[in-house]
Formats: sequence, structure tokens, C-alpha cells
Amino acid sequence: MSQQGAALQSYNNELVKCIEDLCGKRDELHRSILQEEEEKQKLQNDIRVLTERLAKVNESLAKKMASRNEFDKTIAETEAAYMKILESSQTLLNVLKRESSTLKEKSYPTTTGGSTQRTLTQS
Repeated sequence: MSQQGAALQSYNNELVKCIEDLCGKRDELHRSILQEEEEKQKLQNDIRVLTERLAKVNESLAKKMASRNEFDKTIAETEAAYMKILESSQTLLNVLKRESSTLKEKSYPTTTGGSTQRTLTQS
């Protein structure tokens, strides 16, 4: 009987050791779970902060792009108006040169052999 008691005691010791090993592994796993849950919370917070920042940057970009488009529109309209002014100025200059030439011809007629000859001066 003492042999059976010794075997039972040995089994009991092994069983206790196995249970302690399992508890140790469980505790290690639990610590690992807590660390990952903490990291998860931190990452979720970082995602929330970054999502808010992204929304603000997107909003700012949209406003700036709209402003840039307004600048582009204003610049294009101004350039078009300026080109019209340049064209009008060129037309006016050409008309003025023609009129000036015509006035000069009328003011200074040249006579040759009894006939009047007009001289054209183009600048």
C-alpha cells in the first residue's frame, strides 16, 4: 500500500506541477493580452486623432483649392480683358497713324508739273 501511496503522491506532485505550469503560461498569456489591449487602445486613439487631422487638412485643402480656382478665373478674365485692351490699343494706333498720314498729305501737298501729288509717309 505504501507503494500505491508513493505513486499517488508522485502523480499528485506531477499534477500540481502541470497545473502550476499551465497557470504560469496562462498568466504570461494574460500579460501579453493586456499589453496588446493597451497597444490597441493607443492605436485606436492615434487613428481617431489622425482621422480628425485628415478631415481638417481635407477641409483646408478644399477651401484653398476653391480659392485657387477663383484666382485662376480672375486671372483668366483679367488677361482676356487686357488682351482686348491691347487689341483696341493697336487698332487705335493704326487708325491714328492713318489719320495722321492723311492729315499730313492734306497739309503739305507737293506740286510737280502743275499737278498735285500726295506723298505717303508711313511710320
